[in-house]
Amino acid sequence: MTHLFLVRHGATILHAENRYAGTTDVALDRAGYAQAERLAAWTAKAGLAAIWCSPLSRARETAASAARTTGLEPRIDERLREIDFGQIEGKTMVEAEQLFPEEIRRFRADPATYPMPGGEDPLQAARRGVSALRDIASEHPSGRVLVVAHNTLIRLTLCSLLGIPLASYRTVFPVVRNGALTEIGLEGEKTALLQYNSPPGTTGGP
Repeated sequence: MTHLFLVRHGATILHAENRYAGTTDVALDRAGYAQAERLAAWTAKAGLAAIWCSPLSRARETAASAARTTGLEPRIDERLREIDFGQIEGKTMVEAEQLFPEEIRRFRADPATYPMPGGEDPLQAARRGVSALRDIASEHPSGRVLVVAHNTLIRLTLCSLLGIPLASYRTVFPVVRNGALTEIGLEGEKTALLQYNSPPGTTGGP
């Protein structure tokens, strides 16, 4: 079994204002760097075999802190990028509802079938997320791997791997906290959810 520690990157100024970042490339803020350092302190003793991350700056900056403590070079996989929120990029949900009331009503009812206006199909995002994690697990059998990615992609991928309807991703997994550990075990087609949103340093050690 491969143990994958899925981590949402540290916070950014867009997240502090509760704005949808999506594929917008934004750096970590002060709180985000602090979260990355707490994660790095955990990785120093975690016995990791590898670090993988999204190509977006906020994920790469988070992974870089772990790289310094482990000596592992982060490997970038384009499939780990956040879902594209289309015309909602950079906006709050309140602003989105004012601009696209009917579209957001449908999104709230079934976010898998009705993506954000102009946004990426969540079904496709889930498929690329699953594909990335399965490939990573195949490359590191029986290893422990840190994967730095994004809130919505992680939730969609978790639902897909665990057999949970994608329409429920916002209720079953309301949020992946910045810098927290979500551990899954992958063995062939089997997936086990071992921990969710655990603060680094309190669990998930070697």
